[in-house]
Amino acid sequence: MADGGAALVFFLVLALATFISEDLTLLAAGALAGQGQISVPLAIAACFVGIFIGDLLLYLAGRFFGRRAVSSVPLRWFVSEKSLTRGAAWLEKNGTSAIFLSRITPGLRLPVYFAAGILKTNFWRFALLFAVAAAVWTPVLIGGVAWASAGAMQMMSAPIFSRYFWLELLIIIAAAFVVLNLALRLLTWRGRRMLVGTYLRRTRWEFWSLKFFYPPVIVYIIWLAVKYRSLSVFADANPCIEAGGFIGEPKREIYEGLRQSKAAESHLLKYVFIPGNVAAAEKLKAAENFQSENELDFPIALKPNAGERGASVFLVKSETELKTRLEANETDLILQEFADGAEFGVFYYRYPNEETGKIFAITEKRFPFVTGDGKATLETLILRDKRAVALANAYLERNFERLDDVPKKGEKVSIIDIGTHSKGAIFLDGGWARTAALEKEIDAVCRGYAGFYFGRFDLRSPSAEEFKKGSFKIIELNGVTSEATNIYDPKNSLFDAYRVLFEQWRIAFEIGSQNRARGAKPTTVRQLAKLIYKSRFGTVSLESDIRNPKSKIPECV
Repeated sequence: MADGGAALVFFLVLALATFISEDLTLLAAGALAGQGQISVPLAIAACFVGIFIGDLLLYLAGRFFGRRAVSSVPLRWFVSEKSLTRGAAWLEKNGTSAIFLSRITPGLRLPVYFAAGILKTNFWRFALLFAVAAAVWTPVLIGGVAWASAGAMQMMSAPIFSRYFWLELLIIIAAAFVVLNLALRLLTWRGRRMLVGTYLRRTRWEFWSLKFFYPPVIVYIIWLAVKYRSLSVFADANPCIEAGGFIGEPKREIYEGLRQSKAAESHLLKYVFIPGNVAAAEKLKAAENFQSENELDFPIALKPNAGERGASVFLVKSETELKTRLEANETDLILQEFADGAEFGVFYYRYPNEETGKIFAITEKRFPFVTGDGKATLETLILRDKRAVALANAYLERNFERLDDVPKKGEKVSIIDIGTHSKGAIFLDGGWARTAALEKEIDAVCRGYAGFYFGRFDLRSPSAEEFKKGSFKIIELNGVTSEATNIYDPKNSLFDAYRVLFEQWRIAFEIGSQNRARGAKPTTVRQLAKLIYKSRFGTVSLESDIRNPKSKIPECV
């Protein structure tokens, strides 16, 4: 047990540590108390003082500095503008109970307490509530961890453990942290539904992250690289596009490349390129001029010039939203005419020695919705839905500003407006839409685009029937690393998905090899690595010339 001087040091350290991480400090204090390093009353008192002072500081920061404090260190490390807005709405709706509920709800304490200050609620009333909430929560958690820690000490009393006190402590704290987070989630219906979503994402392969899903594909790509004696030959599948559209291919270059194709003229959407290195006022002026000159109203699509998998793509619905997003973004952007209707993905390829190409796969994209009952909020409807709960994080983020809305009974509310699977769109096999007319039109568009042989279109059409006739608008064209996204149809097995992707990559290597034989300047592994670095960490634009003057392929000269 610590003596007087050591006890004071422990008290100060624990009190200050709560400013950094309240939960971890409480767990550490409980573990230390359970191992007899400090007394339980000392642990509770130190943490209570630190938590109470921290709560008051959050309140006062909100009261005197307002929302601008969120954009400054250190608050911006812990609380976002969105969570603050939600916290304020939750506080106004739930009042006093919000203080106690936020104490046990992960991610809510900071925004709610800060919002209490912004709303200029009665200081003394909320100070009392802060004190009561901390006085209840602190001894319960520390006492529970101390009891569990003491039991764990008995189980770990073997000599091997006694020599590693700090290892024992870390194991206990880590275990307590996992148990605490699980317990807090189980306490609320929302938390339990989020756990269900986590379970679904772990057990249904269509929701797996790339790092878990792609290793077998990478192994197959390495085998192809050995076979073709080049790890980068696939990048020459589209010799007139930088690295074949390997990563971060500039959309402006793709759109301009499509303009070469006479067959594409009726399928192109109007757009304007907005550089990221100009003042916000210039960006807004360019956007306004574009809309005015082309008589375009809202909604309108805004996306990065070098985007990937739907990141930072928004369907902007008002001038205020457009201004906000332009001011917040420092990267090159594309503002594009919005095309309504049914959305499809069409994967196309053509061997250089063949006159006509083929549609490899078609994906039907559906935008999920929930149906109101006149009672439940949009957040509740999302969490209640059997499929939506699996991607609840994406849907809740996308619909952040209206989560507390209560849709009318029978009202259908769309919860995603972009056709990206990782953002929540539902992908189905669209093979039923393949027709001779569609394949002929797609082939004509692609043959008119010099040096394009392999990739996926994202398309919109007034209806499925019109799409089958070859009537569509081109939203995007993605290069050599794009996927045949029909694999994400829930009816497909994991092996079905790998079979399609293996075939896709085999074709990419074959086309790239043929283009090299025709004189395409080989893309090197170093170039691919450089593009990855630029895409992930670089601040420069990935713009480059569409044509490759060093290529010996006629269409690229």
